[in-house]
Amino acid sequence: MTPPTTTLLDTVRLPEDLRRLDESQLRQLADELRRETIDAVSVTGGHLGAGLGVVELTVALHYVFDTPADRLIWDVGHQAYPHKILTGRRDRIRTLRQGGGLSGFTKRAESEYDPFGAAHSSTSISAGLGMAVGRDLDGRDNNVIAVIGDGAMSAGMAYEAMNNAGAMDKRLIVILNDNDMSIAPPVGAMSSYLARSISGPTYMTIRRRGKRLTAHLPKSVDRLITRWVEHMRGFVTGGTLFEEMGFYYVGPIDGHNFDHLLPVLKNVRDAQEGPILVHVVTQKGKGYEPAEKSDDKYHGVSKFNIITGEQAKGAAKAPSYTKVFAESLIEQARKDDRICAITAAMPSGTGLDAFGREFPDRTFDVGIAEQHGVTFAAGLATEGYKPFAAIYSTFLQRAYDQVVHDVAIQSLPVRFAIDRAGLVGADGPTHAGAFDIAYLGCLPNFVIMASADEAELKHMVATAAAIDDRPSAVRYPRGEGLGVEMPAEGSPLEIGKGRIVRDGGKVAILSFGGRLGEALKAADELASYGLPATVADARFAKPLDHGLIRQLANHHEVLLTIEEGSVGGFGSQVLQFLSDDGQLDFGGISGGLKVRCMTLPDVFLDQDKPEAMYARAGLDKAGIVAKILESLGRNAIEETTRLA
Repeated sequence: MTPPTTTLLDTVRLPEDLRRLDESQLRQLADELRRETIDAVSVTGGHLGAGLGVVELTVALHYVFDTPADRLIWDVGHQAYPHKILTGRRDRIRTLRQGGGLSGFTKRAESEYDPFGAAHSSTSISAGLGMAVGRDLDGRDNNVIAVIGDGAMSAGMAYEAMNNAGAMDKRLIVILNDNDMSIAPPVGAMSSYLARSISGPTYMTIRRRGKRLTAHLPKSVDRLITRWVEHMRGFVTGGTLFEEMGFYYVGPIDGHNFDHLLPVLKNVRDAQEGPILVHVVTQKGKGYEPAEKSDDKYHGVSKFNIITGEQAKGAAKAPSYTKVFAESLIEQARKDDRICAITAAMPSGTGLDAFGREFPDRTFDVGIAEQHGVTFAAGLATEGYKPFAAIYSTFLQRAYDQVVHDVAIQSLPVRFAIDRAGLVGADGPTHAGAFDIAYLGCLPNFVIMASADEAELKHMVATAAAIDDRPSAVRYPRGEGLGVEMPAEGSPLEIGKGRIVRDGGKVAILSFGGRLGEALKAADELASYGLPATVADARFAKPLDHGLIRQLANHHEVLLTIEEGSVGGFGSQVLQFLSDDGQLDFGGISGGLKVRCMTLPDVFLDQDKPEAMYARAGLDKAGIVAKILESLGRNAIEETTRLA
């Protein structure tokens, strides 16, 4: 396909080049930037809709502000593809989300134009306030601009930050990118005129002088007059909520119209006010018809045909784990009308959109508010309902205090469906589900399961539905299952009991979760070396199957645990049990047993294809074989030579 024509964009490598253009040229530049973004994402896949919606805003911000001296924070970072193109990374934009390429989010290590990494949402105002305070302590006068949007304002952290920023009265600019019309009605000439007027120097000067005059009045009268004036301005323009939190509100304005954007941004840049919020309305997917018509399907895309919009998705060999979870939960909910489902702004990502179509009254989307979602689930559980909180592993981290305090301590039967367990490929370290086994495994009276395949997941959903006296979690990876035969219906498993999948000799591999397939492949290779291996599926990290572990420890020379999680997880639980059980001592390991724990490495792994990431982590067939041979004092070359 012929690359898009970008004659003006070709002259812009950095924002300083952009600022040399005439304002009349910005419309052409934005159109070329949008075409370049569409073309690049069609090659790599990634987040498309949000970036297309902020093309004009991106151009305007870099045109008006002196980046990178002025700090520009994108929240969420997947809005920042056009920003990356304008900040010296255009030559690498088609490596987006690829191994060794650009991150799909803002990343400090990648560019000085990314002052803060943002892959989880709603962090920008807090970070921006910290930068503004640091600036003032240093005696500098640069601007700090936080662009928050694409749902990020639904999270409580954003309002906590606004409340603090308003109280501190620090000079901070927040751009609210309202791309779903959730806050404002359509904007037009009148709202643009009002925004320009109230952000302009004349109004600002009158406002400052008015404040100086009323300051001589009694404090109670001063506060009354000030609140009345701001309330009336908020009544006319909107934004009363933000005014009450201490922000000077400007907007709403059309985020695709440079005649509206540029004057307002210049005004707030030059204003010597405290925190200012500029409300910008944009259209997600703007300028690309398929994305405009279906902003949910084009939020994140695989490679696609630009002309037709058709995304390149290969035929599935097996159902995805997410789909199996959703169908299994629907199956259970048909039998039990007290089962409810909760998602934190990820209904399609977690499969709960399907659940919601069948059970709309029992499906709850709490927005990007995992903390609230967990405690909301706890409240449901106190009333005898059976809440399933379906939250990605990486996002559940945001609600850990609520998991501990509101669920675990009270032993409430909230069921956590932990999607995206393990490495996730193109989304990289910010979205990897690396820590949930460790951070849940240390909590008393918690049941923790991990599915080795899609059939096991179906049984584990049924198991979670049957647990009514304590919290539980089932974790499962991203992507397709293994293609195993599916049971007609899910059946509850015996709590804390694993299974032997294959009997062997000297070597035992105890897998927890999605690496069981690789463990079986490793066993096949070990058998070719004359080392038949026992392979077991732990099923549960808590409670552990003590009988199974003793059996493996007592009848094998090597016991290898493997998991898709960090140090401190399943393997650590096994070692703790063996130590407490007298299997381990400081003088060595009794009976000659050698125990090895395979986990994700103690580093953050950058994005790549999942299989490449697991190979780097050593959690594939080759890594498992190498670890076992190493524990026996051998290597694969020696084994092959010996057998020959």
